[in-house]
Amino acid sequence: MSADYEFDQAAKRVAELRTELALHNMRYYVLDDPLISDAEYDALFAELVALEQAHPQLATSDSPTQRVGGAPLSAFGSVRHAVPMLSLNNAFEDEDIEAFDKRVRDGLETEQSVDYVCELKLDGLAVSLRYEHGRLARAATRGDGQTGEDITANIRTVRAIPLTLHGPVPEVLEVRGEVLLFRKDFERLNDAQRETGDKVFINPRNAAAGSLRQLDPRITARRPLRFFAYGWGEIRGVAPGMADAAADQPPFDTQAGMLDWLQQLGIPVNRERRVASGAAELLAFYRHVEKVRTGLPYDIDGVVYKVNRLDDQRRLGFVSRAPRFAIAHKFPAEEATTELLDIEVQVGRTGAITPVARLKPVFVGGVTVTNATLHNEDEIERKDLRIGDTVVVRRAGDVIPEVVTAVPDRRPADARKFVMPTECPVCGSAIERPEEEIIARCTGGLFCAAQRKQALWHAAQRRALDIEGLGEKLIDQLVERGRVRTLADLYTLAEEELAGLDRMGEKSARNLIEAIAATRQPPLGRFLFALGIRHVGESTARDLARCFGRLDAVMNAPENELLAVPDVGPIVAASIHRFFAEPHNREVVAELLRNGVEPGTETVVDRTAGPIGGKIFVLTGTLPTLTRDEAADLIRAAGGKVTGSVSKKTHYVVAGEDAGSKLAKAQELGIAVLDEDGLKALLQA
Repeated sequence: MSADYEFDQAAKRVAELRTELALHNMRYYVLDDPLISDAEYDALFAELVALEQAHPQLATSDSPTQRVGGAPLSAFGSVRHAVPMLSLNNAFEDEDIEAFDKRVRDGLETEQSVDYVCELKLDGLAVSLRYEHGRLARAATRGDGQTGEDITANIRTVRAIPLTLHGPVPEVLEVRGEVLLFRKDFERLNDAQRETGDKVFINPRNAAAGSLRQLDPRITARRPLRFFAYGWGEIRGVAPGMADAAADQPPFDTQAGMLDWLQQLGIPVNRERRVASGAAELLAFYRHVEKVRTGLPYDIDGVVYKVNRLDDQRRLGFVSRAPRFAIAHKFPAEEATTELLDIEVQVGRTGAITPVARLKPVFVGGVTVTNATLHNEDEIERKDLRIGDTVVVRRAGDVIPEVVTAVPDRRPADARKFVMPTECPVCGSAIERPEEEIIARCTGGLFCAAQRKQALWHAAQRRALDIEGLGEKLIDQLVERGRVRTLADLYTLAEEELAGLDRMGEKSARNLIEAIAATRQPPLGRFLFALGIRHVGESTARDLARCFGRLDAVMNAPENELLAVPDVGPIVAASIHRFFAEPHNREVVAELLRNGVEPGTETVVDRTAGPIGGKIFVLTGTLPTLTRDEAADLIRAAGGKVTGSVSKKTHYVVAGEDAGSKLAKAQELGIAVLDEDGLKALLQA
């Protein structure tokens, strides 16, 4: 075989691989519809690398292999934008958007509704990509809007950004967009930073900006950056095949049309966009995004509205450094800085000691935040938080506020470290931290008032004893007055004494006494769950009841027998055994029995016997005659197990009317699907 023939075959295969890899990049980053697995992609990429190494003359600057990063840069050069990268004016209230829409209509001298393109305001780093004859020639940051930093070498490593565009393009096309990190990729990046002892990033935007400003492009290449285009700058020449387009002008006459065109060229454009008419529809889009925001894989800080027709945009023009035809409708800030005034501890139902940050009030995420969880002592140490620090606080949607990081440069000289107390702040009992755990705990058990309150609230909830009317404020009064020390004391309460408590009248007192009385014969599983045994949830409590049948059998079971219960491992078995080995816990149970509480008994189920012994079921949709709880009880009584999600381990899916994604997944995985009649027939087999 001649060398020329071998080279020709290699050149042909290189061209095929580049085309194929470009297609798969487009399917993955632009269409979100990959055709092959990551492993298959990696194999194609490795083949191209090998061919280019064997034939260096075939390696070109637009090859996908060049994304791995070149030599470190000495510094970033500056790039003057041919068309300035302007900022947007911000709006925060509905009235601001109504006023914006009115200004647009006044500027266009029309009473008709104006169409706008609604997009997400991505929380990333704005960049400009310059394509010449369809090939990426240069990339720059926004900078001051007139001049940015040359980040071409780093941008070339970002797989989401095409090095070559698909289809007819103008001589010069400058694409504007946002480089960002998805949340899951951000978390993985920070995990890797911690493992190597490097500084962790505060948020995904901070990480994306830091990644693009690396002097060594090889570092950027290892960061899973993404890109979404939202606009364009300079356009020079006419794209072949677009004879109707004017030279040096956008080939389409609407914002929506241009975004669709960019996507057709292979440039990622965010799917969460729509055309809306008038202020009312703009606000409807904002409300929609508010609802789905927490489910998005990336951070956003608002939405953007732009007049759709480009000739209308030109008529409206610009004011100062912002366009009159666009506005950013921002969400309340999710991050803010404030002062860490103190760190206190709270005592949970199981005695867990949780450090809590006391903060100088700060408005973040739409509410004023004064407290934030710090999780545990190790978390405080890892973040190097000190009392007196200036800290970054984050609150996204309904998520509990958290302290993200300290700002070391603003640390005062008198800032001090947190020291975990050795005594419980509620009962004075010793605080201990088992060697194998990260959580410190109060050893006071049911004698600790804080645990007592939480234990009573836990027992009263619907899935446990279901004592209607026994809320947190009433529990607080009963415990603080010393009237209720354990769960057993609830069954000694009198109507007269309840009626004298705050916000309790005779009728409320009578209703509560009746609600308590109605729980004197609880199912054994609910009773066990109500006891608040650590690591024992509702499902495990039910399994204990079905495996042992009687309360005394559970209380006296050795650990090796507890291990025979489904999903009970050594930690859970040890926790159950320790709970019933404690004299004061056995005394509480004995007192409950003396006060007339009689947990029911269960028929002991052999989970390996029968047609569904040990089988896993998932319920979805509305059944004709059975509620989901009733169907679940029938399955469990026959030795089956009911879970909430479909997986390869699922044996049956019971589907009723309006069954949704669980049914679809079952069909995809080839799992047997039953209707109500099919379930009943299986149970009777």
